[in-house]
Order: sequence, then C-alpha cells, then structure tokens
Amino acid sequence: MMEFLNFYVVPGIVTGSVYALGAIGITLIFGILRFGHFAHGDLATSGAYLALGATTLLGLMPWAALPVAMVLTALLAYGIHRLFYRHLESRPKILTVIASLGIGMMLRSIVQVVWGVDPLAYGSGIARAQAFGPLMLRPREIATLALTLALVAVLLAFLRYSKWGKAMRAMSDNPDLARLCGVDNDRVTRLTWFIVGALAAASGFCLGINTELTTMMGWSAMLSMFAAAVLGGVGRVEGAVVGGLVIGLAEELSVLVVPSPYKSATAFVILLAILLLRPQGIFKGKVL
Repeated sequence: MMEFLNFYVVPGIVTGSVYALGAIGITLIFGILRFGHFAHGDLATSGAYLALGATTLLGLMPWAALPVAMVLTALLAYGIHRLFYRHLESRPKILTVIASLGIGMMLRSIVQVVWGVDPLAYGSGIARAQAFGPLMLRPREIATLALTLALVAVLLAFLRYSKWGKAMRAMSDNPDLARLCGVDNDRVTRLTWFIVGALAAASGFCLGINTELTTMMGWSAMLSMFAAAVLGGVGRVEGAVVGGLVIGLAEELSVLVVPSPYKSATAFVILLAILLLRPQGIFKGKVL
C-alpha cells in the first residue's frame, strides 16, 4: 500500500495539479473568448523557460523567479492577443483556433532558438523525500500542491467577489447582454489574457521543476490539459481542477496495465469517452 501511494497516487496528484493549472487557462479562454487555444501548452513552456532565464540572468532561486515569469508570460499572452487574435474576433472562431496552432509553433521555435533543444533543469542534485506518515514527499511536490491550492483559491475568490471577476462571469454567460449592462468587454478580455498567461507560466514551471525542461513539454501536456477542462466542464474553474486531478491520477495508475510510454493515451481515451457520454462534463459546463 505504501508503495502504491508513493509511486502512483502522489505523482498522480502532483501531475494532476499541473494539469489543473493549465486546464483553468484553457477553460477561461473557451468560456469567455469562445475558442480552443491550442497554443496554451507552448505558452506554458515559454513561462517555464522565462523562469529559467530569470534564475540565470537575475540570480534568483527557481521559486523566487516564478512571479517574474508569471508577469512576463501574462504580458506575452496579452501581446499575442493584440498582435494576432484581436484581428480575428469578428471572423469565424475556427480561424482563431487554426491561428493558435501557428502561434504555438512560433513560441516553441523561439524557445528552441534561445535555449536550444536539449533538456535543461532549474537546479542540480538529488532532492530527498521527507516522510509524512506513510507518505514520502519531496519539497518541490509540496510546493507544487501548495501553489496550486493558493492560486485556485485566489482565482475563485476573485471571480466570486470582485467587480471584474463578476464581469468575467457575466461575459462568459452572455457577452452581448454583459455589454448592454455596461461591462467593458475589451477590458475583460485583456484581464482574461493576463490571468491565463500567469496561470500558464505557473503550470509550465511546476511541470519543469518536477520533471525537466524540454521545448516539447507543453505540447505533450496539452492534450491532458484539454481533457481535464472537458472532463470537469468547459467554463468551470472548479471543474478544471477536479478534471486535472482525475486525469493525472488516471495517467499514473494506467502504468499498472499499460507500458509507461503509452500513459498519455489515457487522457485521449477519457476525452473521447466524456465527449460521447457526457459532453457537458462533471460540473455541467458549456458543450463543445
């Protein structure tokens, strides 16, 4: 039982936390801006490498570099919106979806030019696990879980109680009605991209610090993030969190019956099943 908890359940929860942060960004974009953002994984990769750049150039510790990366990635996300997506707002959404694939390739190529294609890491050495009863947890795993809980709690409180959070929810429900009620949709869109960029950076950083930094890591994790968003219910933040944890646990537990290189296929199977059986997701979000 201890081996099962420490080698399957704990990694599944940590991986699920990373997927949850990415899925929240995907669900916010679809819920408010109404398109699937296929560059989200590469945006997360950009945030992870920006954190690496902050540790190298500014001499910061990795976790201290995370806020810098979140701010820079938030600005990057908004810049992408201004340069590319904004001009497609009046066009069919499928054009924006296709454009997002190109944006993802562009971001990935920039990262490869600047940092190369070889795997990198935030630090060297072996991180020893600490015992918490029967569980063995590394400090970076504890920090990942704590960061995810903190960011989700802050975001939920913002959406529920703040003026602009309520405006984001109103725009998600009905953009035209929200505009008639005085909501500045352009400002809400800008705020959405800032939040999405910051969460993407946190997701990419946590993925990189718990594994390694590769230029393809965001693209590889994107299917799992999308599956988490759809499973929980598109447009529902709490659904994205639950979906991320379920996908993470399912992937880690799947290695008990299939070879580990194929565990990412678990997310694809779950995505197909939820689209066929319950397309609104666990929390009854928007139907794709």
